[in-house]
Amino acid sequence: MATQTIPSKPFEGQKPGTSGLRKKTRDFMVPGYLENFVQSVLNAIDGATDKTFVLGGDGRYFNAEAIQTILKMAAANGAKHVIVGQNGLLSTPAASHVIRKYKADGGFILSASHNPGGIDADFGLKFNGENGGPAPEALTTKMLAQSEAISEYLISDGADIDLSALGSHTLDGMSVEIIDPVSDYAELMGTLFDFNAIKSLFATGFRMRFDAMHAVTGPYAKSILEDTLGAPEGTVINGVPSVDFGKGHPDPNPVWAKELMAEMMGDNAPDFGAASDGDGDRNMIVGAGLYVTPSDSLAVLAANAHLAPGYKGGIAGVARSMPTSAASDRVAEKLGVASFETPTGWKFFGNLLDAGKVTICGEESAGTGSDHVREKDGLWAVLLWLNILAVRKQSVGDMMADHWQTYGRDYYSRHDYEALPTDVANAVMEDLKSDLDGLAGRKVGAITVSKADNFSYDDPVDGSTSPNQGIRIFFESGARAVFRLSGTGTEGATLRVYLQHYVDGEGALFEEPQAALAPIIAAAHQIAGLSRLDRDGPDVRT
Repeated sequence: MATQTIPSKPFEGQKPGTSGLRKKTRDFMVPGYLENFVQSVLNAIDGATDKTFVLGGDGRYFNAEAIQTILKMAAANGAKHVIVGQNGLLSTPAASHVIRKYKADGGFILSASHNPGGIDADFGLKFNGENGGPAPEALTTKMLAQSEAISEYLISDGADIDLSALGSHTLDGMSVEIIDPVSDYAELMGTLFDFNAIKSLFATGFRMRFDAMHAVTGPYAKSILEDTLGAPEGTVINGVPSVDFGKGHPDPNPVWAKELMAEMMGDNAPDFGAASDGDGDRNMIVGAGLYVTPSDSLAVLAANAHLAPGYKGGIAGVARSMPTSAASDRVAEKLGVASFETPTGWKFFGNLLDAGKVTICGEESAGTGSDHVREKDGLWAVLLWLNILAVRKQSVGDMMADHWQTYGRDYYSRHDYEALPTDVANAVMEDLKSDLDGLAGRKVGAITVSKADNFSYDDPVDGSTSPNQGIRIFFESGARAVFRLSGTGTEGATLRVYLQHYVDGEGALFEEPQAALAPIIAAAHQIAGLSRLDRDGPDVRT
């Protein structure tokens, strides 16, 4: 076996976004494309010599082949040790935990998260640092600079590693350890939650359905929910990971988790429903006949976390992404702890978590997590819900009613306009920016704009500033509309419109959300001129 130095030249557009580099699978399969990006990452972190890395992904098409390439490049660049999930599988939160537990120098996570998989769908790769969290902006900037100047990459000509064989292997002098992808993560969950209480809940006849969406959390959910906690066999559906996610879209929301939603909204629905996404970092929570928005779920978890052993001392604070509703802010205020509003992207929570300023974080895009890892964690959120339900002995519907009566309700929805022509989507945002100064005082229908801005974040830990994070429009009623372009799509542009309207605990708490938000929706459309999109409505409404 020998190291090969392969001449190369830059590929355009290898700029990591909020969750690494995401492109079409066929783009990553172009000879040299994956190799260039991996070498750029290794160059940006000052090389791989004598370092230990964690490696795994969500099992989507090209996952196994990409892992073999990364192993050979790590060996050629002098890495000492790589820990790999069996069969190339590691959920994103599990990878974060393994990085932290084994004190690795970082990890390569292969996933496009909730995006579809397959040769004609999406693929992604990101690097997480030694804290287990996504690379900060300073590092992703270095990665981009390296990708724009690359002239060669290093790769071993060694044989492929058998990813199914647990135990130790050697590749060109580098040790490769294949581990059970579930065991370390399951052990961690057992330290955070009262498994006996959850077992007792299931023993009473409590019924649950967990939709793994043919993605990576299937083995995790089956092991923990059915094998350890005693949920009946069949509680986990779509539990075998598939390279194309069963030809589905592994995004846990009411639009794509149709099978679960139909059961939870039907007659004789289970008591509790949940789903997770492609790489296991997102979650959806559903009660019998009731969808719980991610913003509300974050608030409920923050308010009740002390009921789980891992958080019995209380929480230090709560952080949410800017587009997420202010429901968790109201909980933080009542608890007397800090609350933070950050840009979209889990890496912004990392500094707050590392500094001990917050314990629980969440995004409206169905990501919730805590200081146990440095990623959002779908199954963790489900287990915390189960622990809370086991202690409070209430239904999801009753618990939400109690929460809204205590804190008020933030009616909330996100409208996605997908695969737009990039120039059209950019024009919407540019026009909003140019109109900002004149929006205050503008009357739109029956409501009036109080102020508008382009959100900028000053990190309280490292002092960095992240400008241009989304347009916020506030109304005198206390409602809000937010506009931003998504950084997770791979085709055209996705415009996201976030809508929020607050009523206090004495107000109308049980309206249909789209109806409650109707005046805000109409105002947002008029202000942004969304008629130019030539769409009958959003492609996805959650």
